[in-house]
Amino acid sequence: MSFYVYLSGEIHTDWRDEIQRGAEAAGLDIVFTSAVTDHAASDAAGDHLGEESNPFWRDHKSSKVNAIRTKTLIEQSDLVVVRFGDKYKQWNAAFDAGYCAALGKPYVTLHGEEIIHPLKEVDAQAMAWATTTDQVVEILRYVTKA
Repeated sequence: MSFYVYLSGEIHTDWRDEIQRGAEAAGLDIVFTSAVTDHAASDAAGDHLGEESNPFWRDHKSSKVNAIRTKTLIEQSDLVVVRFGDKYKQWNAAFDAGYCAALGKPYVTLHGEEIIHPLKEVDAQAMAWATTTDQVVEILRYVTKA
């Protein structure tokens, strides 16, 4: 039986690939899902619904279309990994973590020590805080092996 893991958060590094490669190398039966990680495609997700002159409404429509995928995949997951990078503020990742907390969905945060303080509430609800993708893979190995 496959374990479903949703990978949420920053899209500017290859952390998702690192976790997927590590899980594959460990022989783990895991299905990984994620938000659309192509920034331009995500921003344009609602463009087919009509042109907007105000950027707020363009973002509003695209965020709702993106939320169809995000909400569905988070709800279907067994575990969510939420990555916070150090370069950009990932409000969407914080929202995903809050959604997980509201659902009672277990999640693991992945971030460096330099942002412990701003993420204290997010980390307080997490089942674990990891600083490396290898640590995440070890958590996945542990929770999926009999």
